[in-house]
Amino acid sequence: MIHQTAQVILNALDCPDAELSILIVDDPQIASLNSEYLNRNGPTNVIAFPMREGEYSEITPHLLGDVVISADTALREGQIAGIPIEKRMTELLVHGILHLLGYGHETDEAEALAMEDKSRTILSIIDDTLT
Repeated sequence: MIHQTAQVILNALDCPDAELSILIVDDPQIASLNSEYLNRNGPTNVIAFPMREGEYSEITPHLLGDVVISADTALREGQIAGIPIEKRMTELLVHGILHLLGYGHETDEAEALAMEDKSRTILSIIDDTLT
């Protein structure tokens, strides 16, 4: 189901042939990645590692990068929001893939709004396609 959802997301973003890896981990694993690569303490819900940036990005232009999702955090957040973990995981997958494609939300409010709008559009496409 995750593979199918990822393909719907990539199709919606006009990247049907793009490649990415998706890792589903627990809170201790994502906390370790969060600390090592982002210098942040504790677990988070999703981390994206883009491969289309940097000196060698042109070598594999179809390789977007890695999306790492914490199942523990997704479950907690889903319970708080009153939604199933599958829906929350889908939201996080969309969020992570958008980060791989350069969308951001941490430093610019306009970018955050654009990312939120794109997320809603893609989630609607997923609902229409997979349900």
